[in-house]
Amino acid sequence: MPAAPRQRKAPPRLETAGRILAAAEESFAAHGLAGARTERIAAHAGVNKAMLYYYFGSKQNLYRAVLRHLLDQLGHMAAPGQPAPASPRERLVAFVEGYFDFLASHPNYLRLIQREVMESKGEIDWIMREYYRPLLDRLIGLIESGIRRGELRRVDPQQAAFSIMGTTASYFAAATIWSRYFGRPLLGPAALETRREALLDFVGYGLFRPARRPS
Repeated sequence: MPAAPRQRKAPPRLETAGRILAAAEESFAAHGLAGARTERIAAHAGVNKAMLYYYFGSKQNLYRAVLRHLLDQLGHMAAPGQPAPASPRERLVAFVEGYFDFLASHPNYLRLIQREVMESKGEIDWIMREYYRPLLDRLIGLIESGIRRGELRRVDPQQAAFSIMGTTASYFAAATIWSRYFGRPLLGPAALETRREALLDFVGYGLFRPARRPS
C-alpha cells in the first residue's frame, strides 16, 4: 500500500501569529480593548510579550487584526460562491445559512462587536465601510433580484435585510439567557440544527412567493 500523504505543517510565522490571534480574541471578547492585558495574551499564546509586538506592533493593531480576521471569515461564509445558474432564492438561502454557521462557530464575534459599539473606540466606521456595507448591499441585492424574478414577495428589501440579519443574530446574543428560561442549552448541536430549520422556515414563509414555498 502506498504511504499516507504527510500533512503539511503551517509555516512557523503563520502558526505563531494564529496562536496570538486566537488568544487575543478570547481576551478582547472577555475584557475589551482596555481591559485585555498583553502579558496574559502572550502567555496564553505560548510566546513572550516581545513576540506579540514583533508580529502586530501594538495592542491596538492586534485588536484590529482580531476584528479583521473574524470579519474576513464572515464575508467568506455569508457570501459563498454560487454557480452562475443559482437563483436569487438559492443564493439567499446560502447567505442565511452561511451567516448562521458563522455565528454558531464564532461565539466571540457578537461579544466583540457589541463591546465595540458600546465603547466607541472608532473601529465601527471602517468595519461598516469595508465589511458591513458590502455584505448588506449583497443581501439587499439578492432580495431585489428575487423580487424582479418573481421568486420573492414584493417587500421592502432594506427592511427584509434588517429582519434577516437581526433575527439570525438575536438568537446567539440571547441564547445564554433563554437557556435558563427553557431549562436546556440552546447552543448545542441539536438545538442549533433545530434553530437553523426554524430560521429557514421563517425566512421562506416570510419572503418566498406562495407558489414557491417549501412543502
